[in-house]
Amino acid sequence: MKKIIMDCDPGHDDALAMMLAIANPELDLLAVTTSAGNQTPEKTLNNAMRLLTLMHHQEIPVAGGNRTPLMKPLETAGNVHGKSGLDGAELPDPDFKVQDLTAIELIAKTLRESVDPVTLVVTGPMTNVALFLRVYPELKSKIERIVFMGGAMGLGNWTPSVEFNIYVDPEAAKIVLNAGIPLTMAPLNVTHKAQILKPEIAAVGDIDNPVAHAFKGLLDFFEVYHENPKWGFKGAPLHDPCTIAWLIHPEMFKSELMNVDVETQGELVRGETVCDYYELTGKPKNTEVLLDIDRPAFIQLIMDSLRTFG
Repeated sequence: MKKIIMDCDPGHDDALAMMLAIANPELDLLAVTTSAGNQTPEKTLNNAMRLLTLMHHQEIPVAGGNRTPLMKPLETAGNVHGKSGLDGAELPDPDFKVQDLTAIELIAKTLRESVDPVTLVVTGPMTNVALFLRVYPELKSKIERIVFMGGAMGLGNWTPSVEFNIYVDPEAAKIVLNAGIPLTMAPLNVTHKAQILKPEIAAVGDIDNPVAHAFKGLLDFFEVYHENPKWGFKGAPLHDPCTIAWLIHPEMFKSELMNVDVETQGELVRGETVCDYYELTGKPKNTEVLLDIDRPAFIQLIMDSLRTFG
């Protein structure tokens, strides 16, 4: 079992990533920390706890993280994820308490207590992880890898060339990408291929358990935003679950190792991930960048995982 900590901002696709992590025995989810991003910090923390309550995994410790990005005002994606951040389904209220720790304190505690190295899975802005690396540098060696959803090669979904998670806190992303820790990046180039189609969402509703029924509602809501013709989608791209799917079945993806950095100064491109595909900078290759996915196998993994909740 690969031990992981999820740092997330639920968020419909974060919710699916958490579901995959819980459903698959290859992974041991040690803790969940939340960031501000898809919605405000209070809402993303509450959403993580609602999801764990829905899936009957209240034993997993949860802590809330920094309330704002490092150097800019918080911007959220309520237009995508709704007023709650998880619109579309009736989720239970949390029936357990949040940890009396900050996100970075919970990450530190979890790493100290783990005999084995731990993988950090980041599906929101990287504020918490950047702060952790600055406050607890002595624990960096306990991190096996950071797998994150964010960035892109040559396209954006929030500005013309900038993906949302990196846009929210580009300075945090730059700290993490230059920390010398092995990295795997799930950019828009691959997550836009990880679409779930309407008939597949309908099939989720045919799975007879409360978790699948809730996710059917969440996916219905999430899909509506992506019907806008400007995106050119046939369904809804499931960005964040690509991180967990790669950990479970890396053979599902094609990737390239390259140097990735973040632009923090450009007037038009602040937050752009600069991916050195052709090795033009001479900088060390620091990131395995996912570029293609076996979409049918990915959807099958989601379906099989939802069926595990009796």
